[in-house]
Amino acid sequence: MPRRFPPPLPSNGHAMQRLMGRYRWWALELWSLLGLTSEFFKGFWKLHYLGPCVTVFGSARFPQGHRYYELARQVGQELAAAGFTTMTGGGPGIMEAANRGAKEAGGLSVGCNIHLPREQAPNPYLDRWVTIDRFYVRKVLLTRYSYAFVVLPGGFGTFDELFEVLTLIQTGKVSDFPMVLMPSDFWAPLVAMARDTMVANGTISEQDAEHLLVMDSPQEAVAHIRRTALEKYGLSYGTLRRRWFGGQ
Repeated sequence: MPRRFPPPLPSNGHAMQRLMGRYRWWALELWSLLGLTSEFFKGFWKLHYLGPCVTVFGSARFPQGHRYYELARQVGQELAAAGFTTMTGGGPGIMEAANRGAKEAGGLSVGCNIHLPREQAPNPYLDRWVTIDRFYVRKVLLTRYSYAFVVLPGGFGTFDELFEVLTLIQTGKVSDFPMVLMPSDFWAPLVAMARDTMVANGTISEQDAEHLLVMDSPQEAVAHIRRTALEKYGLSYGTLRRRWFGGQ
């Protein structure tokens, strides 16, 4: 008797929903694998030779003039002045602000955008960007090229990116790159939970909690990132072109 499979879950036609539709013919699984490979290839092709990046995470929902938008803009300016490429998710809000600041300061501004029904379109301050379908491809690209991460206020997506990177650092899948959370008033409850509850219950170690570095000053945050890049990761700085070279 032929084997019967349950019907697939409803899908709106999006690549991610099709992939998560449970049981499918093996040929469709192969087709999804080819699509995944092509997205990685497209991302690697477009984002190679960027130079050392710093990825800025944050919400798409803060407009120009909001204090978090202006804070991200200052972060982008400071990163550009220090010679880093500023990478974001490429959308509006915090992402736009960081890219805008980098552009205004003469730095390289890069985005890793994603197809979404709303909120997400490439912002106008990008020198280079790639647009993809799958969140997990996007997260790999946002992590792959960066020597540090600056996390500004956001929602579920920002928290997902934050904890993804923290897990990679905790498990040794990536180096313990600086993870700067800004500003302190937004992140204070999370840091308190990590240090007072999670460490106390043994779900993370004190060393894990130390990866949550909270700052309020963009200048101090970028100075810390720059110092770590020089001392820990062996980057050298080209003063004539204001660009980083070399490194591990």
